[in-house]
Amino acid sequence: MHILIYGSKNYEIDSFQEVQNQYPNLTLEFLEADLDEHTAYLADGFEAVCIFVNCNLKENIISILAKKQVKLILLRCSGYNNVDIKACKKYQITVMRVPNYSPEAVAEMAMALALAVNRKIHKAYIKVRENNFSLSSLTGINFYNKVAGIIGMGKIGQAMARICHGFGMKVIAYDKNKSSDLDFVEFVSLQTLLKQADLISLHCPLTDATYHMINKDTIFQMKDGVILVNTSRGGLIKTEDLIQGIRDKKFFGVALDVYEEEGDYVFENLEDDILDHSTSARLLSFPNVIVTSHQGFLTKEALEAICKITLENANSFENNNLIKENVIN
Repeated sequence: MHILIYGSKNYEIDSFQEVQNQYPNLTLEFLEADLDEHTAYLADGFEAVCIFVNCNLKENIISILAKKQVKLILLRCSGYNNVDIKACKKYQITVMRVPNYSPEAVAEMAMALALAVNRKIHKAYIKVRENNFSLSSLTGINFYNKVAGIIGMGKIGQAMARICHGFGMKVIAYDKNKSSDLDFVEFVSLQTLLKQADLISLHCPLTDATYHMINKDTIFQMKDGVILVNTSRGGLIKTEDLIQGIRDKKFFGVALDVYEEEGDYVFENLEDDILDHSTSARLLSFPNVIVTSHQGFLTKEALEAICKITLENANSFENNNLIKENVIN
């Protein structure tokens, strides 16, 4: 099977090449450009294409892939809200994903962001580099004995719950599936979580039901001085409402590894550009906000797992023995 890997970065290429020798039947080619209506034609002669979360696959692109005889779309990520699954079914293209690669990687990033925005690490780092050793405006809070609210208790949410528990926090959670092996987690309603949590961390997929679940109404229900962390999907938060909440001093801190505009910017070096949209610039203007570039997955262990599972998916497709739990359509 010949696989064209779109949007390839150096760190991904290295990880793919490390595990490729385990699959001698798979031939990989790497393309720096993302998959869109222009680059889709480059898939001619490939049975499969591989994309990441920042690639938006609409029907017009999928139809081109079908004309090029592509039979398999490999997502090297867990989310699939960026793919028109109905169109894939229409053109009989199988879509496979990597549902569980390293939940600890994302959960550790979520806690790192929570700690950084709480203890003003971003501000302290800049001040000290300018020989300013004043402690003014760097006061944080203890997480010990505070309440952590986890929204979404999949594997990543559970990993985050274990971390918070290790910090001596009371852990409450909201999930439609109220089941967990963690006996220290108390499942509550969303309204209760919003009212009680000192730290809220989002770990749920982006669906019609969760789109903009953090909005002016849910922000209003939150405790004053709450810390909000999002390492899941940008669309979970209505950005305009979040900005208003920050201006209203609702939040002690906000830490975002994902955000609504990221599709245009994420993983790209735009340091010499003037951004067309103002939302990201407005978020970055607040002293109690940290924004990173969707790097929650970016650990050596997670990259290796992503690449290995992606190639296992391709191998299972070629051998007509699909890994069913990884198939979307």
